[in-house]
Amino acid sequence: MRRTTPLALAAAALLLAGCGARQDTGSSDKVSAPPRDGTLSPTRSAGDCAAAQELTAADHGRTVCVTKGGEIRLTLDGTKARPWKPVTASGTALEAGNAGFVLQPGDATAAYRAVAAGTVKLTSSRPLCAEPTAPGQVSCKGIEEWAVTVRVS
Repeated sequence: MRRTTPLALAAAALLLAGCGARQDTGSSDKVSAPPRDGTLSPTRSAGDCAAAQELTAADHGRTVCVTKGGEIRLTLDGTKARPWKPVTASGTALEAGNAGFVLQPGDATAAYRAVAAGTVKLTSSRPLCAEPTAPGQVSCKGIEEWAVTVRVS
């Protein structure tokens, strides 16, 4: 569950209030309002490219497509005991942008602009278990991986 302050929710609502997403229907141009939850519209299949993608930890393993000039934003909810490492991008099709503020310790946020056709892999990881806080407690050394492949066309 995402931990968000009321101030952050209000700021996000104001930011998104005037935004619309361009939708290509093939027959005419339509402008649709953003979803009620305030997220950008994700691509539902790898064959459809979108101008914007909003990614979370639940998107691990997915392949998404974004059009050149489009935007990728992601938020990985972590905790102080199990923090996400900064997101890395392999490839040159995406250019890092301003992701905004990280409001909670352990979260990782990132934003990218699609600048060229190609494929990029976004990755991060975090401890699978919290480290013990006192001697004699059980811990594990497992790592939770997160990866998404982004296709830019």
